[in-house]
Amino acid sequence: MFLENAKKLPGIRALHGTPRLMGAYHFFLAWLGAVLYGFPSRELVVIGVTGTKGKSTTCDIIAQILRVAGFRVGMVTTVRIWIGDEERENLTKQTMPGRFALQKLLREMVRAGCGYAVIETSSEGILQYRHRFIDYRIGVFTNLSPEHIERHGGLENYRAAKVELFRKIARHPNGVGIYNLDDPSVGYFLKPGVGARYGFTFKKRGENEASGLAAVMRVTDARFGKEDTSFSLNKVRFTMPLVGEFNLRNAAAAACAAISQGVPLPTVQKALGLARSLPGRLERVDLGQRFTVIIDYAHEPSSLESIYRAARLFRPKQLICLLGSQGGGRDRAKREIMGRVAGTHCDSVVLTNEDPYDEDPMKIIGDIKSGVLKVKRAGKEKIFAMPDRREGIRRALSLARIGDAVVLTGKGGEAWMCLDGGRMIPWNERKVVEEELELFLEKKGRSGQDRPRVSGLG
Repeated sequence: MFLENAKKLPGIRALHGTPRLMGAYHFFLAWLGAVLYGFPSRELVVIGVTGTKGKSTTCDIIAQILRVAGFRVGMVTTVRIWIGDEERENLTKQTMPGRFALQKLLREMVRAGCGYAVIETSSEGILQYRHRFIDYRIGVFTNLSPEHIERHGGLENYRAAKVELFRKIARHPNGVGIYNLDDPSVGYFLKPGVGARYGFTFKKRGENEASGLAAVMRVTDARFGKEDTSFSLNKVRFTMPLVGEFNLRNAAAAACAAISQGVPLPTVQKALGLARSLPGRLERVDLGQRFTVIIDYAHEPSSLESIYRAARLFRPKQLICLLGSQGGGRDRAKREIMGRVAGTHCDSVVLTNEDPYDEDPMKIIGDIKSGVLKVKRAGKEKIFAMPDRREGIRRALSLARIGDAVVLTGKGGEAWMCLDGGRMIPWNERKVVEEELELFLEKKGRSGQDRPRVSGLG
Protein backbone atom coordinates (compact mmCIF):
# COMPACT_ATOMS: atom_id res chain seq x y z
CA MET A 1 0.00 0.00 0.00
CA PHE A 2 2.81 2.42 0.83
CA LEU A 3 4.37 2.03 -2.62
CA GLU A 4 1.05 2.56 -4.36
CA ASN A 5 0.35 5.69 -2.32
CA ALA A 6 3.95 6.92 -2.59
CA LYS A 7 3.73 6.90 -6.37
CA LYS A 8 1.09 9.63 -6.10
CA LEU A 9 3.28 11.94 -3.98
CA PRO A 10 4.69 15.08 -5.65
CA GLY A 11 8.24 13.94 -4.87
CA ILE A 12 7.84 10.70 -6.80
CA ARG A 13 8.32 10.89 -10.52
CA ALA A 14 10.27 9.20 -13.27
CA LEU A 15 13.59 10.83 -12.37
CA HIS A 16 15.74 11.02 -15.51
CA GLY A 17 15.01 7.50 -16.66
CA THR A 18 14.09 5.92 -13.31
CA PRO A 19 10.65 4.25 -13.68
CA ARG A 20 7.96 5.61 -11.37
CA LEU A 21 7.53 2.35 -9.43
CA MET A 22 11.28 1.99 -8.96
CA GLY A 23 11.37 5.62 -7.84
CA ALA A 24 8.72 4.86 -5.22
CA TYR A 25 10.78 1.90 -4.00
CA HIS A 26 13.94 4.02 -3.61
CA PHE A 27 11.91 6.82 -2.03
CA PHE A 28 10.52 4.44 0.57
CA LEU A 29 13.97 3.10 1.48
CA ALA A 30 15.38 6.63 1.75
CA TRP A 31 12.49 7.68 4.00
CA LEU A 32 12.77 4.55 6.16
CA GLY A 33 16.51 5.03 6.67
CA ALA A 34 15.96 8.64 7.74
CA VAL A 35 13.17 7.62 10.14
CA LEU A 36 15.23 4.82 11.71
CA TYR A 37 18.09 7.18 12.49
CA GLY A 38 15.97 10.18 13.45
CA PHE A 39 16.63 12.46 10.46
CA PRO A 40 20.21 13.22 11.58
CA SER A 41 20.99 15.66 8.76
CA ARG A 42 18.65 18.20 10.37
CA GLU A 43 21.28 18.60 13.09
CA LEU A 44 24.13 19.22 10.63
CA VAL A 45 25.17 21.65 7.93
CA VAL A 46 25.34 19.27 4.98
CA ILE A 47 27.58 20.10 2.02
CA GLY A 48 27.07 18.08 -1.16
CA VAL A 49 29.76 18.06 -3.85
CA THR A 50 28.74 16.93 -7.32
CA GLY A 51 30.25 16.92 -10.79
CA THR A 52 32.24 14.53 -12.96
CA LYS A 53 35.79 15.01 -11.73
CA GLY A 54 37.34 16.10 -8.47
CA LYS A 55 34.45 15.34 -6.13
CA SER A 56 36.42 13.28 -3.60
CA THR A 57 39.37 15.67 -3.51
CA THR A 58 37.13 18.74 -3.25
CA CYS A 59 35.24 17.14 -0.34
CA ASP A 60 38.51 16.32 1.37
CA ILE A 61 39.90 19.84 1.01
CA ILE A 62 36.63 21.38 2.25
CA ALA A 63 36.77 19.13 5.32
CA GLN A 64 40.42 19.97 5.94
CA ILE A 65 39.73 23.73 5.76
CA LEU A 66 36.77 23.45 8.14
CA ARG A 67 38.90 21.46 10.59
CA VAL A 68 41.60 24.13 10.56
CA ALA A 69 38.85 26.70 11.13
CA GLY A 70 37.94 24.87 14.34
CA PHE A 71 34.86 22.90 13.29
CA ARG A 72 34.22 19.22 13.92
CA VAL A 73 33.55 17.63 10.55
CA GLY A 74 32.17 14.41 9.12
CA MET A 75 32.78 13.34 5.54
CA VAL A 76 31.74 10.55 3.16
CA THR A 77 33.60 10.09 -0.14
CA THR A 78 34.53 7.27 -2.49
CA VAL A 79 37.92 7.10 -0.81
CA ARG A 80 37.42 7.64 2.90
CA ILE A 81 35.00 8.43 5.71
CA TRP A 82 35.47 10.86 8.59
CA ILE A 83 33.46 10.79 11.80
CA GLY A 84 34.92 13.67 13.80
CA ASP A 85 38.46 12.59 14.73
CA GLU A 86 38.00 9.07 13.37
CA GLU A 87 39.08 8.39 9.80
CA ARG A 88 38.56 5.15 7.92
CA GLU A 89 38.75 3.83 4.40
CA ASN A 90 35.55 3.47 2.38
CA LEU A 91 35.61 -0.23 1.49
CA THR A 92 32.20 -0.35 -0.20
CA LYS A 93 33.22 0.83 -3.71
CA GLN A 94 30.16 3.11 -3.44
CA THR A 95 30.44 6.88 -3.71
CA MET A 96 27.18 7.28 -1.77
CA PRO A 97 26.54 4.28 0.49
CA GLY A 98 23.01 2.84 0.54
CA ARG A 99 20.31 4.89 2.28
CA PHE A 100 20.51 3.13 5.64
CA ALA A 101 24.32 3.25 5.68
CA LEU A 102 24.45 6.94 4.83
CA GLN A 103 21.85 7.88 7.44
CA LYS A 104 23.71 5.77 10.00
CA LEU A 105 26.94 7.64 9.22
CA LEU A 106 25.17 10.98 9.60
CA ARG A 107 23.82 9.91 13.00
CA GLU A 108 27.36 8.89 14.03
CA MET A 109 28.56 12.35 13.01
CA VAL A 110 25.94 13.99 15.20
CA ARG A 111 26.94 11.79 18.15
CA ALA A 112 30.59 12.73 17.57
CA GLY A 113 29.70 16.40 17.88
CA CYS A 114 30.15 17.29 14.22
CA GLY A 115 28.68 20.53 12.94
CA TYR A 116 29.34 19.87 9.24
CA ALA A 117 28.90 16.82 7.01
CA VAL A 118 30.59 16.84 3.59
CA ILE A 119 29.08 14.28 1.21
CA GLU A 120 30.34 13.30 -2.22
CA THR A 121 27.04 13.24 -4.12
CA SER A 122 26.93 11.20 -7.33
CA SER A 123 24.40 11.16 -10.15
CA GLU A 124 23.97 7.43 -9.54
CA GLY A 125 23.12 8.11 -5.89
CA ILE A 126 20.63 10.78 -6.91
CA LEU A 127 19.10 8.41 -9.46
CA GLN A 128 18.47 5.99 -6.58
CA TYR A 129 17.09 8.77 -4.33
CA ARG A 130 19.95 8.49 -1.86
CA HIS A 131 19.91 12.28 -1.53
CA ARG A 132 16.30 12.18 -0.33
CA PHE A 133 15.66 13.07 3.31
CA ILE A 134 19.14 14.55 3.63
CA ASP A 135 18.92 18.22 4.51
CA TYR A 136 21.53 19.55 2.09
CA ARG A 137 22.27 23.21 2.69
CA ILE A 138 25.28 23.77 0.41
CA GLY A 139 25.93 22.41 -3.08
CA VAL A 140 29.25 22.52 -4.92
CA PHE A 141 29.46 22.01 -8.69
CA THR A 142 32.97 21.05 -9.88
CA ASN A 143 32.63 20.32 -13.62
CA LEU A 144 30.75 18.18 -16.13
CA SER A 145 31.95 15.82 -18.85
CA PRO A 146 30.46 12.63 -20.35
CA GLU A 147 30.83 9.71 -17.91
CA HIS A 148 28.41 6.92 -16.97
CA ILE A 149 26.03 8.38 -19.54
CA GLU A 150 25.00 4.91 -20.74
CA ARG A 151 23.50 4.28 -17.29
CA HIS A 152 21.56 7.54 -17.51
CA GLY A 153 20.46 7.24 -21.12
CA GLY A 154 22.48 10.18 -22.40
CA LEU A 155 24.35 13.31 -21.35
CA GLU A 156 21.18 15.35 -20.84
CA ASN A 157 19.83 12.93 -18.22
CA TYR A 158 23.25 12.64 -16.59
CA ARG A 159 23.46 16.41 -16.25
CA ALA A 160 19.86 16.68 -15.04
CA ALA A 161 20.52 14.15 -12.26
CA LYS A 162 23.35 16.31 -10.94
CA VAL A 163 21.30 19.51 -11.24
CA GLU A 164 18.70 17.80 -9.03
CA LEU A 165 20.97 18.47 -6.02
CA PHE A 166 20.73 22.22 -6.66
CA ARG A 167 16.96 22.04 -7.12
CA LYS A 168 16.81 20.49 -3.68
CA ILE A 169 19.08 23.14 -2.16
CA ALA A 170 17.07 25.92 -3.83
CA ARG A 171 14.17 24.90 -1.57
CA HIS A 172 16.30 25.32 1.58
CA PRO A 173 15.74 28.72 3.26
CA ASN A 174 19.51 29.09 3.82
CA GLY A 175 20.69 27.33 0.68
CA VAL A 176 24.13 28.08 -0.78
CA GLY A 177 25.49 27.16 -4.21
CA ILE A 178 29.14 27.07 -5.28
CA TYR A 179 29.76 27.08 -9.05
CA ASN A 180 32.62 26.54 -11.47
CA LEU A 181 31.89 29.51 -13.73
CA ASP A 182 34.34 28.25 -16.36
CA ASP A 183 32.40 25.05 -17.08
CA PRO A 184 30.18 25.18 -20.18
CA SER A 185 27.32 23.53 -18.27
CA VAL A 186 27.29 25.97 -15.35
CA GLY A 187 24.12 27.68 -16.60
CA TYR A 188 22.11 24.52 -15.96
CA PHE A 189 23.31 24.46 -12.33
CA LEU A 190 22.63 28.17 -11.79
CA LYS A 191 19.09 27.87 -13.13
CA PRO A 192 17.41 26.43 -9.98
CA GLY A 193 18.07 29.77 -8.24
CA VAL A 194 19.75 28.79 -4.97
CA GLY A 195 19.44 31.63 -2.43
CA ALA A 196 23.13 32.53 -2.02
CA ARG A 197 25.44 31.81 -4.95
CA TYR A 198 29.23 31.98 -5.09
CA GLY A 199 31.38 31.39 -8.15
CA PHE A 200 35.03 30.71 -8.90
CA THR A 201 36.81 31.34 -12.18
CA PHE A 202 40.25 31.36 -13.76
CA LYS A 203 39.28 34.17 -16.14
CA LYS A 204 39.82 37.90 -15.83
CA ARG A 205 37.15 40.30 -14.66
CA GLY A 206 34.58 40.89 -17.37
CA GLU A 207 35.38 37.64 -19.24
CA ASN A 208 33.14 35.39 -17.20
CA GLU A 209 30.35 37.12 -15.35
CA ALA A 210 27.06 35.75 -14.01
CA SER A 211 24.34 37.84 -12.45
CA GLY A 212 23.06 37.42 -8.92
CA LEU A 213 26.27 36.06 -7.36
CA ALA A 214 27.14 36.93 -3.77
CA ALA A 215 30.85 36.77 -4.62
CA VAL A 216 33.24 35.64 -7.34
CA MET A 217 36.63 34.19 -6.40
CA ARG A 218 39.21 34.74 -9.16
CA VAL A 219 42.26 32.53 -9.50
CA THR A 220 45.21 34.27 -11.14
CA ASP A 221 48.96 33.94 -11.60
CA ALA A 222 49.03 30.15 -11.14
CA ARG A 223 52.44 28.50 -11.09
CA PHE A 224 52.71 24.73 -11.19
CA GLY A 225 55.70 22.85 -9.81
CA LYS A 226 56.41 19.20 -9.22
CA GLU A 227 56.15 19.63 -5.44
CA ASP A 228 53.57 22.38 -5.01
CA THR A 229 51.28 24.91 -6.68
CA SER A 230 51.15 28.64 -6.02
CA PHE A 231 48.41 31.02 -7.09
CA SER A 232 46.51 34.16 -6.15
CA LEU A 233 42.89 34.05 -5.02
CA ASN A 234 41.32 37.49 -5.11
CA LYS A 235 44.87 38.89 -5.01
CA VAL A 236 45.86 36.91 -1.88
CA ARG A 237 48.84 34.59 -2.48
CA PHE A 238 48.52 30.87 -1.71
CA THR A 239 50.90 27.93 -1.85
CA MET A 240 49.72 24.35 -1.43
CA PRO A 241 51.50 20.96 -1.57
CA LEU A 242 49.10 19.66 -4.23
CA VAL A 243 50.15 19.66 -7.87
CA GLY A 244 48.36 19.94 -11.20
CA GLU A 245 45.75 22.30 -12.61
CA PHE A 246 42.90 19.95 -11.65
CA ASN A 247 43.94 20.11 -7.99
CA LEU A 248 44.00 23.90 -8.21
CA ARG A 249 40.41 23.86 -9.48
CA ASN A 250 39.43 21.50 -6.65
CA ALA A 251 41.10 23.81 -4.13
CA ALA A 252 39.34 26.86 -5.59
CA ALA A 253 35.96 25.14 -5.22
CA ALA A 254 36.77 24.15 -1.63
CA ALA A 255 38.01 27.64 -0.75
CA CYS A 256 34.84 29.17 -2.18
CA ALA A 257 32.69 26.80 -0.10
CA ALA A 258 34.61 27.64 3.08
CA ILE A 259 34.42 31.39 2.44
CA SER A 260 30.65 31.08 1.96
CA GLN A 261 30.56 29.81 5.55
CA GLY A 262 32.43 32.79 6.89
CA VAL A 263 35.85 31.14 7.16
CA PRO A 264 38.42 33.99 6.96
CA LEU A 265 40.72 34.04 3.93
CA PRO A 266 43.89 33.75 6.12
CA THR A 267 42.47 30.54 7.62
CA VAL A 268 41.80 29.16 4.15
CA GLN A 269 45.34 30.15 3.20
CA LYS A 270 46.77 28.29 6.21
CA ALA A 271 44.63 25.20 5.58
CA LEU A 272 45.59 24.92 1.90
CA GLY A 273 49.23 25.22 2.91
CA LEU A 274 48.75 22.11 5.06
CA ALA A 275 46.52 20.22 2.61
CA ARG A 276 47.26 16.56 2.03
CA SER A 277 46.32 14.59 -1.05
CA LEU A 278 43.94 11.65 -1.07
CA PRO A 279 45.31 8.12 -1.40
CA GLY A 280 45.32 7.18 -5.06
CA ARG A 281 45.00 10.76 -6.31
CA LEU A 282 48.24 11.84 -7.99
CA GLU A 283 49.96 9.73 -5.33
CA ARG A 284 53.70 9.32 -5.70
CA VAL A 285 55.50 6.12 -4.73
CA ASP A 286 59.15 6.73 -3.93
CA LEU A 287 61.39 3.90 -2.75
CA GLY A 288 64.56 5.61 -3.86
CA GLN A 289 64.27 4.81 -7.58
CA ARG A 290 65.52 7.46 -9.99
CA PHE A 291 62.29 7.75 -11.90
CA THR A 292 58.84 8.98 -10.88
CA VAL A 293 55.95 6.59 -10.14
CA ILE A 294 52.42 8.00 -9.83
CA ILE A 295 49.14 6.25 -8.90
CA ASP A 296 45.87 7.94 -9.84
CA TYR A 297 42.17 7.08 -9.95
CA ALA A 298 41.66 8.66 -13.42
CA HIS A 299 39.30 6.42 -15.36
CA GLU A 300 37.79 8.57 -18.11
CA PRO A 301 39.31 10.60 -20.98
CA SER A 302 39.39 14.10 -19.51
CA SER A 303 40.80 12.82 -16.20
CA LEU A 304 43.49 10.86 -18.05
CA GLU A 305 44.50 13.94 -19.99
CA SER A 306 44.70 15.94 -16.75
CA ILE A 307 46.92 13.39 -15.01
CA TYR A 308 49.24 13.02 -18.00
CA ARG A 309 49.63 16.79 -18.18
CA ALA A 310 50.36 16.87 -14.44
CA ALA A 311 52.97 14.12 -14.88
CA ARG A 312 54.76 16.33 -17.41
CA LEU A 313 55.44 18.78 -14.54
CA PHE A 314 58.11 16.28 -13.45
CA ARG A 315 59.77 16.80 -16.86
CA PRO A 316 60.16 13.08 -17.62
CA LYS A 317 62.36 11.92 -20.46
CA GLN A 318 59.75 9.28 -21.30
CA LEU A 319 56.17 8.99 -20.02
CA ILE A 320 55.02 5.38 -19.49
CA CYS A 321 51.40 4.67 -18.66
CA LEU A 322 49.30 1.74 -17.49
CA LEU A 323 45.53 1.87 -17.92
CA GLY A 324 42.41 -0.24 -18.36
CA SER A 325 38.67 0.37 -18.35
CA GLN A 326 35.64 -0.96 -16.50
CA GLY A 327 33.71 -3.86 -17.97
CA GLY A 328 30.13 -4.90 -17.52
CA GLY A 329 28.84 -2.57 -20.23
CA ARG A 330 30.07 0.57 -18.47
CA ASP A 331 30.83 3.44 -20.84
CA ARG A 332 32.17 1.32 -23.67
CA ALA A 333 32.27 4.32 -25.98
CA LYS A 334 34.96 5.98 -23.90
CA ARG A 335 37.49 3.15 -24.27
CA GLU A 336 38.74 4.10 -27.71
CA ILE A 337 38.89 7.76 -26.63
CA MET A 338 40.96 6.80 -23.58
CA GLY A 339 43.30 4.91 -25.88
CA ARG A 340 43.72 7.97 -28.05
CA VAL A 341 44.51 10.12 -25.00
CA ALA A 342 47.12 7.62 -23.77
CA GLY A 343 48.61 7.24 -27.24
CA THR A 344 48.83 11.01 -27.67
CA HIS A 345 50.49 11.80 -24.34
CA CYS A 346 52.55 8.70 -23.52
CA ASP A 347 55.66 7.16 -25.04
CA SER A 348 54.82 3.60 -23.97
CA VAL A 349 51.37 2.21 -23.13
CA VAL A 350 50.60 -0.87 -20.99
CA LEU A 351 46.98 -2.05 -21.21
CA THR A 352 45.57 -4.15 -18.38
CA ASN A 353 42.58 -5.05 -16.20
CA GLU A 354 40.72 -2.52 -14.10
CA ASP A 355 37.32 -3.94 -13.12
CA PRO A 356 36.30 -6.32 -15.93
CA TYR A 357 33.19 -7.73 -14.22
CA ASP A 358 31.70 -10.35 -16.61
CA GLU A 359 33.27 -8.92 -19.75
CA ASP A 360 36.23 -10.51 -21.53
CA PRO A 361 39.32 -8.56 -20.35
CA MET A 362 41.00 -8.95 -23.73
CA LYS A 363 37.94 -7.42 -25.41
CA ILE A 364 38.23 -4.37 -23.14
CA ILE A 365 41.96 -4.13 -23.82
CA GLY A 366 41.30 -4.45 -27.55
CA ASP A 367 38.81 -1.57 -27.46
CA ILE A 368 41.36 0.71 -25.77
CA LYS A 369 44.18 -0.48 -28.02
CA SER A 370 42.24 0.47 -31.15
CA GLY A 371 42.33 4.07 -29.94
CA VAL A 372 46.03 3.93 -29.08
CA LEU A 373 46.89 2.65 -32.55
CA LYS A 374 45.10 5.55 -34.22
CA VAL A 375 47.52 8.09 -32.74
CA LYS A 376 50.61 6.14 -31.64
CA ARG A 377 53.20 7.09 -34.17
CA ALA A 378 55.85 4.85 -32.64
CA GLY A 379 53.81 1.77 -33.55
CA LYS A 380 53.00 -1.52 -31.88
CA GLU A 381 56.39 -2.02 -30.24
CA LYS A 382 55.41 0.61 -27.65
CA ILE A 383 52.07 -1.01 -26.74
CA PHE A 384 51.79 -3.90 -24.27
CA ALA A 385 48.71 -6.03 -23.51
CA MET A 386 48.97 -7.50 -20.00
CA PRO A 387 45.55 -8.54 -18.62
CA ASP A 388 47.00 -9.48 -15.22
CA ARG A 389 47.29 -6.09 -13.54
CA ARG A 390 50.25 -7.04 -11.35
CA GLU A 391 52.13 -8.26 -14.40
CA GLY A 392 51.17 -5.06 -16.18
CA ILE A 393 52.59 -2.98 -13.34
CA ARG A 394 55.75 -5.08 -13.44
CA ARG A 395 56.09 -4.44 -17.16
CA ALA A 396 55.49 -0.69 -16.81
CA LEU A 397 58.19 -0.42 -14.14
CA SER A 398 60.60 -2.52 -16.23
CA LEU A 399 60.33 0.04 -19.04
CA ALA A 400 61.47 2.93 -16.86
CA ARG A 401 64.92 4.49 -17.09
CA ILE A 402 66.52 7.29 -15.12
CA GLY A 403 64.40 10.44 -15.38
CA ASP A 404 61.26 8.73 -16.73
CA ALA A 405 57.75 8.79 -15.22
CA VAL A 406 55.37 5.85 -14.82
CA VAL A 407 51.67 6.70 -14.40
CA LEU A 408 49.29 3.94 -13.25
CA THR A 409 45.60 4.85 -13.55
CA GLY A 410 42.16 3.35 -12.98
CA LYS A 411 42.29 1.89 -9.47
CA GLY A 412 43.75 4.65 -7.31
CA GLY A 413 42.89 3.93 -3.69
CA GLU A 414 40.17 1.35 -4.38
CA ALA A 415 40.23 -1.70 -2.13
CA TRP A 416 38.65 -4.23 -4.52
CA MET A 417 38.82 -5.47 -8.09
CA CYS A 418 35.51 -6.69 -9.55
CA LEU A 419 35.67 -9.87 -11.64
CA ASP A 420 33.21 -12.25 -13.28
CA GLY A 421 30.35 -13.92 -11.43
CA GLY A 422 30.15 -11.12 -8.88
CA ARG A 423 33.58 -11.98 -7.46
CA MET A 424 35.54 -9.23 -5.72
CA ILE A 425 39.20 -9.68 -4.84
CA PRO A 426 41.13 -7.42 -2.46
CA TRP A 427 43.34 -4.92 -4.27
CA ASN A 428 45.77 -2.33 -2.94
CA GLU A 429 47.46 -0.55 -5.82
CA ARG A 430 50.11 1.14 -3.72
CA LYS A 431 51.05 -2.09 -1.95
CA VAL A 432 51.35 -3.96 -5.25
CA VAL A 433 53.44 -1.17 -6.76
CA GLU A 434 55.73 -1.09 -3.72
CA GLU A 435 56.20 -4.87 -3.86
CA GLU A 436 56.99 -4.84 -7.57
CA LEU A 437 59.21 -1.80 -7.21
CA GLU A 438 61.19 -3.47 -4.42
CA LEU A 439 61.78 -6.52 -6.64
CA PHE A 440 62.72 -4.26 -9.53
CA LEU A 441 65.21 -2.32 -7.42
CA GLU A 442 66.75 -5.50 -6.02
CA LYS A 443 67.42 -6.71 -9.55
CA LYS A 444 68.45 -3.44 -11.17
CA GLY A 445 69.85 -1.40 -8.31
CA ARG A 446 68.55 1.98 -7.24
CA SER A 447 69.89 3.91 -10.19
CA GLY A 448 67.17 3.18 -12.74
CA GLN A 449 67.88 1.46 -16.07
CA ASP A 450 70.01 2.20 -19.07
CA ARG A 451 69.36 -0.89 -21.13
CA PRO A 452 67.32 -0.87 -24.38
CA ARG A 453 63.53 -0.96 -23.98
CA VAL A 454 61.78 -4.25 -24.64
CA SER A 455 59.29 -4.62 -27.48
CA GLY A 456 55.55 -4.88 -26.97
CA LEU A 457 53.17 -7.73 -27.60
CA GLY A 458 51.49 -6.13 -30.60
